[in-house]
Amino acid sequence: MKCLLRAVLLAMAWAGPVLAQKAAQPPAPSADSVGVAAVVNGQVITTQDVANRARLLALSMGMTASPDVIQHLMPQVTQQLIDQALQQQEIDKLGITVSNQDIADALSHIEQGNNIPPGGLQAKLEATGVPYSALLAQIRTGLGWQQVLHRVLGPGLQPTPGDIAAQKAALKASLGATQYHLAEIFIRVTDPSDETTARNFANTVINQLRQGAPFPIVAAQFSQAQTALAGGDLGYVQLSQLDPEVAATVKEMPVGAISNPIRVPGGYEIVQLLDKHDEGNQLQTILDMRQAFGRYPQPVTGGQLGPVQINFINQFMTKAQAAKSCADIEALNTAYGNIRPANPGPVNLATVTPPAFQQVLASLPLNTLSRPLVQADGVSVVMICNRSQQKAQLPPDDQIVNIIIERRVALESQQMMDQLRHRSVILQPGSS
Repeated sequence: MKCLLRAVLLAMAWAGPVLAQKAAQPPAPSADSVGVAAVVNGQVITTQDVANRARLLALSMGMTASPDVIQHLMPQVTQQLIDQALQQQEIDKLGITVSNQDIADALSHIEQGNNIPPGGLQAKLEATGVPYSALLAQIRTGLGWQQVLHRVLGPGLQPTPGDIAAQKAALKASLGATQYHLAEIFIRVTDPSDETTARNFANTVINQLRQGAPFPIVAAQFSQAQTALAGGDLGYVQLSQLDPEVAATVKEMPVGAISNPIRVPGGYEIVQLLDKHDEGNQLQTILDMRQAFGRYPQPVTGGQLGPVQINFINQFMTKAQAAKSCADIEALNTAYGNIRPANPGPVNLATVTPPAFQQVLASLPLNTLSRPLVQADGVSVVMICNRSQQKAQLPPDDQIVNIIIERRVALESQQMMDQLRHRSVILQPGSS
């Protein structure tokens, strides 16, 4: 989805080989056979690598990972791993390191968005035979690629006052339009020979989503958009911000529906309509709230809470239970070092993510302590001091800056991936 305000970052793009045509679908390898699926600048991607990633895709969507299913998915997955290898090579070339804490934070965001307890995602995947390490590798590359883009753009990434003013004018003109809360999965097509397999793959994804496969988990693992690590969540957008083909489809969709594959420049888009409202006419719930955060003395390892973290949470909550007012929450946050601001400022309930946290804030009575909000790096509690209803307003400057930065990062990503493909040596044995 090429949104004007939330552009796509092709972090895990599907690309055709540079020096060879794509081969016919290879047979799925047996468990004890390992061949060469592709060579990317001398780096070997084995058929077992491809089979494992295909199994990850199949099982995460609730499909039986039978040999036929794996064989069907392998051509698409091979192209995904080729582009991921190109990105990782660029990450390594620039000496960029993605910390374990960054990965833990991304996993925590996915878990919170799906009401999964800390460490539950790993258990959920491994219980069905999904290799958790494959998901970690994909997240690591995605985060590293974002750092590459920020480094390449350098000082030019930051918008000028004139850029911010122009963006404000555009947003002001849009007040009153209907806002659509969308989630997306983007499947890239760069070679005409990939068209049929990409569409078939999109249809496979849609069938499984409509049978109940969690959209955020599928998007986090296999979408090629910047929103992948946020479970595909685009937030609220207007039709004017979308490709015309996507806009026409979204306009006719009921809330909760999942679209058919939508052909857009660069590939196929799958969207789910989560909600919609009229921005200019609907009153928004604005929260005056306070939060207290305590950081674990030791970081979470392996994606699961240990005795150290559990003891810390219990101690933190014992102190939090004494809080009877927002002033008490501020004092509690101060006692734990003011690592995060106690007062985040006016909060628009409609923009709160993940959805599970939005639901907590929507139903929490005034001056009442929330349940503990367990995260990868610590635990927090919140209290609502006041709720008010206000007409739609422009987002604050920091959000407008983020909008502009996202757009610039997206454009740079597409250009860099095109350059990497053209100057790389990519071979696929057996190609004609």
